[in-house]
Amino acid sequence: MASVETLFRLDGRVAVVTGGAGLLGYQHAATIAALGGLPVLLDINAQTLADNATRLEAETGCKALTLVADITDIDALRAAWEQLQAHHERVDILINNAARNPKVENAGGQDFSRLEHFPWEQWRLDLDVGLGGAFNCAKVFGQQMAQQGGGVIINIASDLGVIAPDQRLYRKEGVEPDNQPVKPVTYSVVKHGLIGLTKYLATYWCEQGVRCNALSPGGVYAGQSDVFVSKLAQLIPLGRMADEDEYRGAIAFLCSDASSYMNGANLVIDGGRSTW
Repeated sequence: MASVETLFRLDGRVAVVTGGAGLLGYQHAATIAALGGLPVLLDINAQTLADNATRLEAETGCKALTLVADITDIDALRAAWEQLQAHHERVDILINNAARNPKVENAGGQDFSRLEHFPWEQWRLDLDVGLGGAFNCAKVFGQQMAQQGGGVIINIASDLGVIAPDQRLYRKEGVEPDNQPVKPVTYSVVKHGLIGLTKYLATYWCEQGVRCNALSPGGVYAGQSDVFVSKLAQLIPLGRMADEDEYRGAIAFLCSDASSYMNGANLVIDGGRSTW
């Protein structure tokens, strides 16, 4: 029987993290590195991707491979897989972390978030990246895992993939009800869809040893306004938003053999928000 410490080790395992230029993408990669794994950061933003790789090496000593690719482009992802193969023979973990976070208001302050006004082009773009991108990455990297005899896919969903947005968080004084800003519909649709994709993938390659689970985090504090943070904290039993590093334990569990009998599940870590 393996020790608990051994169960969580990821020594030599290659982990592709999409959205690797982002806030949580970095945290996922740092977790992989700390457990002996080999993180591969994939993103469309080359400069921020390079910055995260530099930070990762400075803080963990791990030199991560970076791949610049558009996850909505299946050919670009296949090219990225070929680049990865020049450094590693296999891929063991895929963390589908990349997503768009549609804004409640655009830069000009004009409301477009309400369902009645939400642009079709924005709908397509948000779904193409958040849901279509995860689908494409599963096609490319999940197929490789199936062919090599196993692996782990983690889809990063959200507490808003389990519950609806509480639009009271975004209300503004003095604004007519029909013009109040709201959390755009695409965020919920994408995150709910990722949980559905998780269940599909969990049964699709199970005979080849590929497991798939979802992680649904709650809101992470990243400099949001004091008013918003205060409102949201009142909806969370723990009374606060998450710190950016508070999902490392969940990633360690889901990526490793510690979760070897977990498949098709959605791990909700939201401070208790979805229990109310």
